Amino acid sequence: MKKVILIVLVIGSRTAGAQIMEAINYEAPFFHSTDSLAARDDLGLTHQSRSLNETDFARRSWRPFYWLQSGRELITQPAYVGALQRDLARVGYYCGPIDGIFTDEVSESIARLQKNYSQRVTGTLTVPVRRVLHLP
Repeated sequence: MKKVILIVLVIGSRTAGAQIMEAINYEAPFFHSTDSLAARDDLGLTHQSRSLNETDFARRSWRPFYWLQSGRELITQPAYVGALQRDLARVGYYCGPIDGIFTDEVSESIARLQKNYSQRVTGTLTVPVRRVLHLP
């Protein structure tokens, strides 16, 4: 009987230990960035780039506030435009500087992205463009 209890305790402690380690590694907010515009991979983990851009120091809003704003409002915010430029460059549509300024080059990059994703080509920041780039 003592052996059965000991085996149950060992198996239970292993599964509990694995669950705790999984929570620490993946779900605990203490180990994740709270920056809503930080580059993320497919698992939602942040990956910082090797170089710093001017827009990395720009003031950012809480992520749900970005969902409530239109594209016209978002292109006036340097932090959001910097994230837009970074993500356009990541997928190969933008080659200019990441400076947080919405220029004609950014608009042309958005137009190329819209054309390749069979969207209506406007060259403006729309909700489908934000979804393609995984931006709020």
